[in-house]
Amino acid sequence: MPYGGGPGKREAARRRRFRAGRAPVALAVPAVLALAFLLLPLAALLIRAPWRSMPDQLTSAAVWQALRLSLQTATLATAVSLVFGVPLAWLLARTSFPGRRLVRALVTLPLVLPPVVGGVALLLALGRNGVVGRWLDSWFGVTLPFTTSGVVVAETFVAMPFLVITVEGTLRAADVRYEEAAATLGASRLTAFRRVTLPLIAPGVAAGAVLAWARALGEFGATITFAGSFPGRTQTMPLSVYLALQDDPAAAIALSLVLLAVSLAVLAGLRERWTGGAL
Repeated sequence: MPYGGGPGKREAARRRRFRAGRAPVALAVPAVLALAFLLLPLAALLIRAPWRSMPDQLTSAAVWQALRLSLQTATLATAVSLVFGVPLAWLLARTSFPGRRLVRALVTLPLVLPPVVGGVALLLALGRNGVVGRWLDSWFGVTLPFTTSGVVVAETFVAMPFLVITVEGTLRAADVRYEEAAATLGASRLTAFRRVTLPLIAPGVAAGAVLAWARALGEFGATITFAGSFPGRTQTMPLSVYLALQDDPAAAIALSLVLLAVSLAVLAGLRERWTGGAL
């Protein structure tokens, strides 16, 4: 065999050199500018943070009240999304019915819908004079707008699509033969889902739940439109940041850093899912 190996080895060496080569200037410059654009606001947040007064800012009763409410409502919204979103994702991934593409488009609509528009839509649907809200009020005495339950509803509306899309993608990637084998052994579709499918897609469900939780935690537009901003009842962390920015910018920066830390924790939790631990 000649020195340098066969054609396969030479081709592999050329591929390695191509991957390790320098990026063209026409691609490197826009890439660096894009990176700077994304990192500059975060760096400014860290640079301008009131580090000396940070303990006082974060230990105030109002901050902990908003943080506790945000964690509670985001967790409840994620639980609701799991209960209803996982079956919806299974329906979209495993069954065929007329209008499935339309249903999928409608499910993903809240992802691109302005949150304030979502809040207005929730008011029209679930408000006291809404399409459904009037019956909830007259029949059951249930009023959702401007309540903590309304915060959960608003957060669920914007967060559930993240869960549905993630779980649907995981279901489509899962091997259907395991479910078919369970069916040949006499298992119903529900049993196969509980005993076979759900354990297979558990990592995808967990990733979708984390994304939904993070989206619910950061929700602002639909929440303030549908639930308002009442301390201790509907004023979550994003709303507190917005209100503090008008009167106390230092407090707003401190609260923003808390949400930034939560976002970084979410990314750290999902790195195995997205990068295979490469981060």
